[in-house]
Amino acid sequence: MDISVVIPLYNEAESLPELEAWIRRVMEEHGFSYEIIFINDGSTDDSWRIIQELREKNPHVRGVKFRRNYGKSPGLQCGFARTQGDVVITMDADLQDSPDEIPGLYHMVKEEGYDLVSGWKQKRYDPVLSKNLPSKLFNATARKLSGIDNLHDFNCGLKAYRSEVVKSIEIYNDMHRYIPYMAKVAGFSRIGEKVVQHQARKYGTSKFGLNRFVNGYLDLITLWFTSTFGRKPMHFFGLGGSLMFIIGFLALAVVLCSKLFHIWTGTPAPLVTDRPYFFIALTAMVIGTQLFLSGFVAELLARQSQDRNDYRIDEEI
Repeated sequence: MDISVVIPLYNEAESLPELEAWIRRVMEEHGFSYEIIFINDGSTDDSWRIIQELREKNPHVRGVKFRRNYGKSPGLQCGFARTQGDVVITMDADLQDSPDEIPGLYHMVKEEGYDLVSGWKQKRYDPVLSKNLPSKLFNATARKLSGIDNLHDFNCGLKAYRSEVVKSIEIYNDMHRYIPYMAKVAGFSRIGEKVVQHQARKYGTSKFGLNRFVNGYLDLITLWFTSTFGRKPMHFFGLGGSLMFIIGFLALAVVLCSKLFHIWTGTPAPLVTDRPYFFIALTAMVIGTQLFLSGFVAELLARQSQDRNDYRIDEEI
């Protein structure tokens, strides 16, 4: 099979028939063998009924129905596990990603040798303050931390992957934003970008709020930390602990020398413990260190949890 198209969705019943017809037309025009895998992420509208009807009309359509809403990352993970195509295409179900981009993405993977190609919506039809500006700041941070300097839009839903890539990575929580970074960590370094057309939303409203940017930064820090120090945490904690110990030891030496000097000269000197800022600073350092360590340990436990990608599937066609 040439292409697998994975489409996670939540309450997008109105756009599904048009999207399926558009993808089918593109595939038939270019003679691709293909499958379309719709992941219904606990929709409360008629999305699943529409998917069943599309399956009856087009045998290339497949569907997975979650019992409840889990999020985009679980949808992609379940879709990736079921793909059979040499090239895997992901796109959103809201018609803002154009299926006409599929042949170009497929060519970059199969002919130009890219492991992953990410779309770049250079011209966007989203609100400037609530989406465009935060997205630019977020992508600048992601480029800096990931070292993937040639990507302008990490969060673009329209991407193409060599099949080996999606079978080699595991997406959980909200890590779908950082699939290029995860692919790089897994050893797939041929990562490219293609300018793609961004369509204005035709039906419904966006399912993502401003909290995704806050969560995105937290996930990025987690991914960077675990990919860098996950297998060698002592390199981080040992260095940080050593620096804190040395600074504390030097500070203590200064305090003791100062006290000894005052004793030697017979001049009065206040006790260090009489100064409240000493306890405030010490408490802040201890609490900050404990919180960071607790977060790291919790992340390691989450990654090792046996049910981290165990999602309840209600039906599959």
